[in-house]
Amino acid sequence: MHLIDLNWPAVRALGKDTPVVFPVAALEQHGHHLPVFTDSILLGEIIRRSSERLNHRVLFAPLMWLGNSDHHLDFPGTLSAPPRTYLDMLCGLLENFIQHGFQRLVILNGHGGNDVPGKQAVFEVRQRHRSRDDLLLLFATYWHLGGKPHQADSGFRQQEMGHACEWETSMILRIAPHLVGELKQVQPVEFGRPFTPATRGWITRERTGPGHIGDPSHATAEKGEKLFRIFTDDAVSLLERVIAWDGKSWNG
Repeated sequence: MHLIDLNWPAVRALGKDTPVVFPVAALEQHGHHLPVFTDSILLGEIIRRSSERLNHRVLFAPLMWLGNSDHHLDFPGTLSAPPRTYLDMLCGLLENFIQHGFQRLVILNGHGGNDVPGKQAVFEVRQRHRSRDDLLLLFATYWHLGGKPHQADSGFRQQEMGHACEWETSMILRIAPHLVGELKQVQPVEFGRPFTPATRGWITRERTGPGHIGDPSHATAEKGEKLFRIFTDDAVSLLERVIAWDGKSWNG
């Protein structure tokens, strides 16, 4: 069920162990061939499919399209909430629904730049409510939930999420092909391994001139459908675990 469809008495009447999902994505450059709204379009489709399968067992808040995208600001069209502003916003969303009495809150993410502030947000809010053993706060990025598309189908060239890459381009081809630009002239941009396993602070223009990372020329709508199925299965599986949580255990 969707928060935007309910009035406030209906929200108040829900069981407070109903999981509440906050989808978060971004509006930022995606190379020469994909629209700036790519991350939000893709997560929106995963949310749509997940909500259909979970029916009335989970409450979905509206998708938050503004993300932490400062690293893309060299590319026009990108909109970004700076990291600390974004962190405070996520904390505020969680605190709102804690105040409303809900106990199982999940931030489901569709943009890599949201990963660090999202994890920090659930950590900080949990510290503020140290006495609440019944409170479950989770942050999850949909392509990090266990699915391995390249193992499910050998046709995938890519083994990890890039940017405006084979995966993202395939998914946009599946649901909005009219938004995909010419792919024949797009040259691959290698992922690279800068100082791994350390995490390097970076901005996008250090890694790519055109804006994409990966090789979108291998994208197809058929691959996009497989990706949506894999990532939706992962999201539904996580939320089923949240529903089944006993309200007190460390394991879930």
